[in-house]
Amino acid sequence: MPYGTLYLIPVPLSADAAAASYTPYLGRIINAIDEYIVENEKTARKFLKQAGLETPQSELLIHDYGKHARSNVDFASLFSGLLAGRDVGLMSEAGCPGVADPGADIVAEAHRNGIRVAPLVGPSSILLALMASGFNGQSFIFHGYLPIEKGERTKKIKSMEHAAHREKQTQLFIETPFRNNQLLTEILRVGSPQTRLCVACNLTAPDEQIISMPLQQWKKRQYDFHKKPAIFLIY
Repeated sequence: MPYGTLYLIPVPLSADAAAASYTPYLGRIINAIDEYIVENEKTARKFLKQAGLETPQSELLIHDYGKHARSNVDFASLFSGLLAGRDVGLMSEAGCPGVADPGADIVAEAHRNGIRVAPLVGPSSILLALMASGFNGQSFIFHGYLPIEKGERTKKIKSMEHAAHREKQTQLFIETPFRNNQLLTEILRVGSPQTRLCVACNLTAPDEQIISMPLQQWKKRQYDFHKKPAIFLIY
């Protein structure tokens, strides 16, 4: 019997972005499968409903791959359906599974088992921010979270700035939302006035903000990104 397919199902980046996040094809896929590996069952069920799920939720088989479950992963249980020939969906908390997301481990295990992996079209905050920044979209790197310790964080910012100027390479990174303003302050303090900074905040939400300009212009204005999901880019 052939194995099933692992479908990578993107989810909205914000609470009010369902209509802008789902394609008709995605709707057909979720109504053709009834088994999922998810990061959070409650939000996964909500996303499926928003995407047009017609299958009764009580008939779904949902495997927890949240933070606590990942400490002792039972791959045999997670992959039993796939190995038996059933298609399964993988969903993360926001955006695309496997991109800055622990679902990458599930995808890697699928490849080790010879299981077909099918990524579906959907929102990625990293790519949306890059698209809207006006920076180099041919050479870029995503660093994830910067160091928490102030000295190390400063060194990392300077290192990224040097790489941006030397390699003409866009540098992308994120911070815990409640530390966004502190990170912005540090970038403005240590960065060169000519270095360009883009902050893409609350992407796809009604209050989305995408601001891209040199640091010397940033210093003339006040912005508040406190507790708002944001992607930072320098170039």
